[in-house]
Amino acid sequence: MALTMNDMDRFKASMPRLEAIAYRLLGSASDAEDAVQDTFLRWQAADIDRIEVPEAWLTKVLTNLCLNQLTSARARRESYVGQWLPEPLLEGDPMLGPADTAEQRESVSYAVLTLMERLSPNERVVYVLREAFDYPHRQIAEILDITDASSQQILHRAKKHVTEGKARTEIDEAAARRIVEEFLAAATSGRTEPLVRLLTADAIAIGDGGGKVPARAKAFEGARAVATFMRGLFKPSKAKRALTGGPADMYATTANGAPAVVAVVDGRVIGIVCLEVTADGISAFRSQVNPDKLERATALWAASEHGEPLLSAF
Repeated sequence: MALTMNDMDRFKASMPRLEAIAYRLLGSASDAEDAVQDTFLRWQAADIDRIEVPEAWLTKVLTNLCLNQLTSARARRESYVGQWLPEPLLEGDPMLGPADTAEQRESVSYAVLTLMERLSPNERVVYVLREAFDYPHRQIAEILDITDASSQQILHRAKKHVTEGKARTEIDEAAARRIVEEFLAAATSGRTEPLVRLLTADAIAIGDGGGKVPARAKAFEGARAVATFMRGLFKPSKAKRALTGGPADMYATTANGAPAVVAVVDGRVIGIVCLEVTADGISAFRSQVNPDKLERATALWAASEHGEPLLSAF
């Protein structure tokens, strides 16, 4: 049946929330957009007059679509070339969703999105809906067709998986820029020691090239190994310029609420390095260089103000 303007407006009003939920569940902006579009098609085909609570109905449809995606994604990622990392979202991207509470900010952090890959699809749904969007266990249980008690148990397991390891430090925009500036200064100093001093002893560096851009399949582990890798990464060479298409401008920004380096060539984002920061130093570098996962970032970058680059590299 044809949608009325009121029906369209109700769906449009729900879109930001649906996109933010889908992104947290899937770790991919493009997959999130597809899930929301499929939700709209089901809304369009539904007998809307019989839907008592549209928000709950839309959330349930979207969640079930994402559950199907998560199940098939596990099979796809088994054949993925190299390491799989989520698609990073730059500061200002509306798909990041609400950031009013520590739980909401944590749920969309790049580190937590990566850790959520350990969770079962049901664990991921319960964690996201409860922690990021404060859905009551009663409603989550209805969506997943489980009991309230099961939802609470699943949340307990999910939080245990996600919160394992070092406690992260919340960083404001000014602090994020300082951290990135210190990192880039150390990485381009030509010496390893300045970098080592910025890192935790068990720091890691990992990258996702998707088989389209060179990225080491196995993570670098330990402060000295990571520092040596980063020093080499920012060392200029003809081979790197040929690969990137020219010198890359490096900017300090935030991605998923944490400090990040954005590498840009002729207006195109070619890489985003997300830094995980703890009270003891930088504990992880997660680099997204798969061009398929940088298209949204490039579009947002072109439409926003970002000031002067900190340096040009490669």
